[in-house]
Amino acid sequence: MDRILGAFDQALRTLFATPRGTRACPVVPAEATHLGEQERRHAAALMRVNHVGEVCAQALYTAQAMSTSNEALRAQLEKASREETDHLAWTQARLDELGARPSLLNPFWYAGAFGIGLVAGRLGDRVSLGFIVETERQVEAHLQGHLERLPAADHASRAIVAQMKDDEATHALQAQNAGAAELPAPVKMAMRAAAKVMTTTAHYI
Repeated sequence: MDRILGAFDQALRTLFATPRGTRACPVVPAEATHLGEQERRHAAALMRVNHVGEVCAQALYTAQAMSTSNEALRAQLEKASREETDHLAWTQARLDELGARPSLLNPFWYAGAFGIGLVAGRLGDRVSLGFIVETERQVEAHLQGHLERLPAADHASRAIVAQMKDDEATHALQAQNAGAAELPAPVKMAMRAAAKVMTTTAHYI
């Protein structure tokens, strides 16, 4: 019951509270960001997609932590979730700076990701860890794509995305070292397809 209440509290805080990071937002020293209107809107759309990814990360890690009976793994998942909260706070703050809103479908994204996390957790710790590895690898590639697409002058967004990319790579490595199983190719393809639907929709809504 405590875990269920904790998961419900985490969902409310992710979706409706202002996230508070434990690390300072990454910046590029002495680099001011000056964007035209079209660049601002483009950057905002990309950062909205990144914010959705962090909403989903909260749901996934919370569900997987709730599903495992391995206390060491639960501690690892909860630590990763706290680091993802930094990402949530940074992307939310950047959206505010760009005068943009988060995705209107965030409750839907959260619920879907939470359900996927529960399924992964119920399939066993090695599968759950394998899901983390594949998720974080796909997110890392996605963030690299955003670094290539963000306006060159948007130093603020680029600094955030670069740090997020480094953190996701670390989470993938930690899960791999903890004994992750290799997921079947069809599962990886399905994950990419689901992510494509989410990112395409969140770009606009």
